[in-house]
This record gives sequence, structure tokens and C-alpha cells, in this order.
Amino acid sequence: MKNAFLTVVFGAVALVAGCAGYTWGTSVPEEYRTVSVPVFENLTEISEIGPIVSQYTLREFQREGTFKVARPGEAAIEVQGSLRKMLRGGVSYDRAMGMRATEYRYVIVADVTYVDKVNGKVLLERKGIHAETTFLTQNDLLTGQKNAASRIAQDLARQIVNDAVALPFVRTGRRRTGAVEGVQK
Repeated sequence: MKNAFLTVVFGAVALVAGCAGYTWGTSVPEEYRTVSVPVFENLTEISEIGPIVSQYTLREFQREGTFKVARPGEAAIEVQGSLRKMLRGGVSYDRAMGMRATEYRYVIVADVTYVDKVNGKVLLERKGIHAETTFLTQNDLLTGQKNAASRIAQDLARQIVNDAVALPFVRTGRRRTGAVEGVQK
């Protein structure tokens, strides 16, 4: 009984010691905690996807909580996006319907740039971000794809916000700069 108690005590001490260097919170400096998201440029054939992705990205920033959404002229960081292409391919087919696809994989490829509006510098450029989902057609491809738009926008928005939260701001003495190591000189 005494050995079991000592094992639990030593385990708890080791756990606390192992977490001593971790802190709760964010590494994003206070002066960079405002963000704006203009409507994404849409180079795909799906006309409404640009505003949908922009809207879900704003919602994800609000949900995550590190950044406050601001108007474009008032934000410290601007997230600029370009939806480069949309890919759609069948993954499931129905023999009774002449081998028509009944389920599709839907992929959007985007480029995203995080701009420091205070210093006019690019913080990070991510090219070729893939977001994907699947959808059933129920004999109506356009309706199925439209219904999947929110899911694919949400997937892309999570990736965008995760990248923003993880921006490695450089500390120079007590002053922090918006420059990202390896990107800005």
C-alpha cells in the first residue's frame, strides 16, 4: 500500500515537473490580435464559394478567440486568400444507374497570405492548402455540391486560423516585431 502511494506521488511530481515550461494562452502579441478577412479571390467555377470561405474564416477566428475580428482599416493582420481550383471526383458508383457516381470527393486548393498591416510586411504565405469533404448526389450533383460547400469552407477556415495562431512572432529584446523568422529579413 505504501509503495502504491509513493508511486502515485512520484508520478504526480514528474508530471508537474514535465509541464513546468508550458503556459496557457497565446504567443500572439497583444498588438497583433486584430484580424480582417476580405472576400477570398475565387478562381474556381463555383461562383459562391469565395464569400462562403471568407464567412467561415471569420466565424472560426471568433470561435477560436485569440483574434478580434476588425474592419480592414483597423486590423493589425489581414488574411488574404485565393481559391485556385476545385476538384471533384466520384468515389462511389451505382450499377443500377448505369455506373453513375453517387458520392463525390470535393477538394478546394487555396493560397493564403497573412499580412502585417502595421508594418506592411508579409508574415506568412501558404500555397496549396487543401480542404476536402465528400457528398452524396441523390441524383442532383449541384445540390449535393452546394450542401458540401459549408463543410469544405469550415475545413479550410480551421487550417487558416490554426496557421494564424501559430505565426512565430520574433522577439527582439522587449519589443516584438511582426516579422516571421525565415520569411522576413
